[in-house]
Amino acid sequence: MPSKFGVSYTLSTVTIPSLLALPSATTAHHTFLHLQSLSILNLRALSTLSAGSLLLGYILSPRYAQHPYLLWTALTVGISAGTDLWLSQDARKLLARDRRRAGSDSSASSSGGDALGADVPSANGEEVKNGMERFQVAQAARAGIAGLGFLMSVVGIWGDGF
Repeated sequence: MPSKFGVSYTLSTVTIPSLLALPSATTAHHTFLHLQSLSILNLRALSTLSAGSLLLGYILSPRYAQHPYLLWTALTVGISAGTDLWLSQDARKLLARDRRRAGSDSSASSSGGDALGADVPSANGEEVKNGMERFQVAQAARAGIAGLGFLMSVVGIWGDGF
């Protein structure tokens, strides 16, 4: 769980502000989409690993050692992973918008438009900034929820007497 907390924290406090400082909206947009898809993929893997190990620890423990903090901590992992659903919906909308723009750009280039702009669809700076800010808020929320889960596990382990 700590590594998941660290990834979300780093994304929300370091990476997104750096992307917002890029001079071109198109470059920022493509970099953001790449970052978003990779981070969602990696955080899903970490969430699955964390929740699976906590649930497996609960299930395989003897009856007297099945402490509910394992279930509560696994629940917080699931809740923090739920932000992926919100993020993936935003990512799908942005990708669909890019494909529509790329299609309209390629039809414009085939009808005598600029061939250079056919490969790279233009990006609206405000849309890119709003998408990055929503992603930043979601990552901050995920980091907070993961931090809460980590605190619950520490208190649970302490209650077990190490």
